[in-house]
Amino acid sequence: MKILSVFLLTAVAVEGHYTFPRLVVNGKTVEDRDWLFTRQTKNAQSKSGIENPSSGDIRCYSSTTAPQIATVPAGASVNYISTQQINHPGPTQYYLARVPVGSSAKTWDGSGSVWWKFASTMPYYDANKQLVWPAQNTYATHPAVIPANTPSGEYLLRVEQIALHMASQANKAQFYISCSQINITNGGNGTPGPTVSLPGAYRSNDPGIQVNIYNLQPDAYRAPGPAPWQG
Repeated sequence: MKILSVFLLTAVAVEGHYTFPRLVVNGKTVEDRDWLFTRQTKNAQSKSGIENPSSGDIRCYSSTTAPQIATVPAGASVNYISTQQINHPGPTQYYLARVPVGSSAKTWDGSGSVWWKFASTMPYYDANKQLVWPAQNTYATHPAVIPANTPSGEYLLRVEQIALHMASQANKAQFYISCSQINITNGGNGTPGPTVSLPGAYRSNDPGIQVNIYNLQPDAYRAPGPAPWQG
């Protein structure tokens, strides 16, 4: 029975990989093909996640920049279409990084302490008393609202879903990431923060990264990274 359980867990780990190639704004898919505004990730074929949060790939996991920039109004809801069912338990988090003056979202690499979080999901018990996260077992990430007070300008928008099904072991959390090139319009005059660097914000032994979710109360989970800025 133990051998069968290990086999099934391994099978789920292999089959449960995914990427997020299309951005959704206010419930509408704005990319009519994959990787139009969203930078193609290195796992576009393998669908495998990142296990080392100190790797440079933790920023965007991108193999190339995207050809276009999406227009997104401040206050809009954003999320992503997934290539496969998001069947691994774990939080979805959203970050933004403003493109420096003189640079373009089409080319900027997102380096430096420039990333700020604006959304993070928390777990809850389902009807079977299993710990689950919003949008688990669906084909799209959970939506988040860009704060209305976000200043206008070009940004990199980053989504991550952290799969925690094997995260009781060191370096076994899996990060599924995409970054989109966007231009935020009708923004405000807020000062988003705190800002962090990626890599740099996460450590492999952070309690939200190395964690046994099978022995955890929903309100005890603490996602990695800074507190979300809500404007």
